[in-house]
Amino acid sequence: MESTRRSVLITGASSGIGRATALRLERNGWRVFAAVRKASDAEASAGGSSGAIEAIQLDVTDRESITGAAREVTARLGGRGLDGLFNNAGIGSISPVEYTSLDKLREVFEVNLFGQIATIQAFLPLIRAARGRIINTGSVGDHLTPPFGGPLSSPKAAFASMSAALRLELRSQGIAVCGSNPVPSTRRLWRRPWAEWRTSSPLCRPRGRLCTRRRCGAWRGPSQGTSTPEALPKSWRKWWSAR
Repeated sequence: MESTRRSVLITGASSGIGRATALRLERNGWRVFAAVRKASDAEASAGGSSGAIEAIQLDVTDRESITGAAREVTARLGGRGLDGLFNNAGIGSISPVEYTSLDKLREVFEVNLFGQIATIQAFLPLIRAARGRIINTGSVGDHLTPPFGGPLSSPKAAFASMSAALRLELRSQGIAVCGSNPVPSTRRLWRRPWAEWRTSSPLCRPRGRLCTRRRCGAWRGPSQGTSTPEALPKSWRKWWSAR
């Protein structure tokens, strides 16, 4: 049975879009490797499944972790290739450019750009063996950056550029590279970065130039046009078949 099922590795699979995609693909008969950063997230990634989702510990900011995960997946596949790689891991951060912490900005780039590239490099031999496909999660911020959205949109824009180059580089090898720009999946995505911004920024402190109620409160992240993470994979069927 395992030798005939299509296989996919999904990063950031402990919650949100990643977990919803893992559950949907499992129901559709895929062998799903759910990559999670912490061992404690392994159970969450498989919650609600029939037990066929296989947790893999992978931290996209740790090269050794990525290499180890690639070795583990290779061993579990037993000589077969990997049909799909869904790069979905990511973190959010919002702040005006003037007050953006460079350490925080480097962290966001490390996860949302460099970690994605490192994961692709590690798993590409398995993808090539199956002539599979790579799906990279982007953002509407690739094209339109809102106020305070520079730290989140800039690595996503860079990743979109790298994805475009990769698509052309791998086309002749029969490997499809797709980019997704989902509408933010509910305001839950923004709660943590927005809370960090409101508690740490000098602009949000009393008498700051951008008072919390009058101006910071004027942009609270997306509230309209959003959808639930569970609804998004329903429209992504073409990603797994289109060339």
